[in-house]
Amino acid sequence: MPTFGAWERTVLEHAYDDVDLISCHAYYEPHDGDLASFLASGVDMGRFVETVAQIADEVGAARDSQRRIDISFDEWNVWYLSRHNESGRITGIDNWPVAPRLLEDSYAVGDAVAFGGLLIALLNHADRVASASLAQLVNVIAPIMTEPGGPAWRQTTFHPFALTSRLARGTALRALVEAPTMPTAAHGEVSVLDAAATTSEAGTSVFLINRSLDTSLTVELEVDALDLTGGVEARGIWDDDRGARNTLLEPERVGVRANRTVARDGGVVRLELPAASWTAVTIGMR
Repeated sequence: MPTFGAWERTVLEHAYDDVDLISCHAYYEPHDGDLASFLASGVDMGRFVETVAQIADEVGAARDSQRRIDISFDEWNVWYLSRHNESGRITGIDNWPVAPRLLEDSYAVGDAVAFGGLLIALLNHADRVASASLAQLVNVIAPIMTEPGGPAWRQTTFHPFALTSRLARGTALRALVEAPTMPTAAHGEVSVLDAAATTSEAGTSVFLINRSLDTSLTVELEVDALDLTGGVEARGIWDDDRGARNTLLEPERVGVRANRTVARDGGVVRLELPAASWTAVTIGMR
């Protein structure tokens, strides 16, 4: 937005001593079929957080304040704003529908992979993002869909959200990623691989996205310094049909898949990431 940066700075100059968090909102969708840029949406989210945090720190430094303003990322999701059906709006006093279907996006595999990349970005900025709220939870741009008088089912985006919510525990680690890069129209040159990691007494979880649209990626995770015992497991979201989705008629078409290439050799975990995939690796988890 034209006011981005100036708005945050002005608000904080007036309210710095009275607030703990400043809000961020962001929604992502592919534009003109540009899946490569879409899968790199987490890059944009990370830059967004870093910019707002920098502005907050600049205002604090100018005030010689010892307080730190963190971020509440209180609206985020994949949202197909460009295809919102205008006919779903109330258009006159004689048109008052009861519980109309509004903003019910149907999410495909590609959406779930991009969604997982957003989760990685949030974890990698856990030092400044104190709160993050997925918008919304049921039916409206949501990971869970329902049918009036019928069943509920999980959309593709449910799976990275559920896995990350369950596995990301303890302390967020700074993952140092060395990987090839790829060009994107929206975000410039980005790393093909992105990663986030957390560790606790129960073990370590590593979350990975392969943004390449046509090439699998052999990944080595160097975890020797974590002194982990126990087994290793990998599972995630990918499909030869990136447009595949779960529906009322096929509620289980897309689910979490086991990555059977994962293996551990001492302090190194190796696995093959399919093209356009999101994966959660657990090491030593009980």
